[in-house]
Amino acid sequence: MVDYYGIEELLTDEERLIRDVAREFVDKEVLPIIAQHFREGTFPLHLVKRMGDLGFLGANLTGDGHAGVSPIAFGLLMQELERGDSGIRSFVSVQSCIGMLAISTFGSEAQKARWLPALVSGEKIVCFALTEPDHGSDPASMKTKAVKTQRGYLLNGTKLWITSGSIADVAVVWAKLDGKVRGFLVEKGTPGFQARDIKGKLSQRASVTSELSFQDCEIPEENLLEKTQGLRSTLACLSGGRYGISWGAVGAAQACYEAALDYTKSRIQFGRPIASFQLVQEKLVFMLSGITKGQLLSYRLGQLKAEGKDTPAQASLAKRENVRMALEVARVARELLAANGIVDEYPVMRHLCNLESTYTLEGTHHIQTLIVGRDITGLSAFT
Repeated sequence: MVDYYGIEELLTDEERLIRDVAREFVDKEVLPIIAQHFREGTFPLHLVKRMGDLGFLGANLTGDGHAGVSPIAFGLLMQELERGDSGIRSFVSVQSCIGMLAISTFGSEAQKARWLPALVSGEKIVCFALTEPDHGSDPASMKTKAVKTQRGYLLNGTKLWITSGSIADVAVVWAKLDGKVRGFLVEKGTPGFQARDIKGKLSQRASVTSELSFQDCEIPEENLLEKTQGLRSTLACLSGGRYGISWGAVGAAQACYEAALDYTKSRIQFGRPIASFQLVQEKLVFMLSGITKGQLLSYRLGQLKAEGKDTPAQASLAKRENVRMALEVARVARELLAANGIVDEYPVMRHLCNLESTYTLEGTHHIQTLIVGRDITGLSAFT
């Protein structure tokens, strides 16, 4: 475990317990199988119910009968899951931080009663459909539209890069209704709704990523998330996702650092371990420094969330900095492992490939930069 500044001493017993349960799950049930799933481009679907049984799904939720673990405990959960693989962390993050959160925050009592218990247990899966083929960083320009009918709403449009899209039992779909962005629950099997998986991915291979299409898709009136009011509703969900990603990136970086440290201490060249060479030690220290700063950044943001003092811009900064850091750590680790760094006997290249996607998803690095820039200057660079 990478903990150079003794963060372990700051954790509560509950936070340690949740972290340790997640760590054991990853060590025993994820790491032995994940390389094969990454090779084959498949998601280990059998782990969903198991994660529900362990209490991972919706662990961030409060109210409506949900216990709700502390933000730091949830962050540590994300850290450990991504130490296994981003595909596992992404599934839990989408299920919990944006999918279930949208239903919990904006749904009716009937919608919450119907979906949340099944989503918490892992019996049902939810996806969050916001990004479109032509509109990723600019969701306000989305083309997906809903029109009111006598029986409900008629939905038309396309969503792209949707995690869990083809395996989801219900999709939280964002569309414009009378010019305003609203959320809708679209159930699997609804006529006019189709999902197909995106093939040929070189990143996030152990994750389901889909394109969703809606062609005259009629949904009942009660499937509108009535409390959604414009784009701010979607952004409220994304801030929670970005918080989880900031912790997850630390987990990926830890996995790469530990692999590099172990390798350089055992790899003998010129009659001595390469970890004894100055250039190698400089790279190891560089990695450790980045991880330590990332841990402290996410930990403090978790404290602010617990106090209700966090802001969306702070979540953007944490996501931006920690993913950038993790990507740099992964690249240095690949360098230290030399040729061995490209084979999946070691986790480094898998994490490196995954982080290339994480750098972009739930708001690109550039978009996070502009969000923070607007916050500190009071001036928007968005057109």
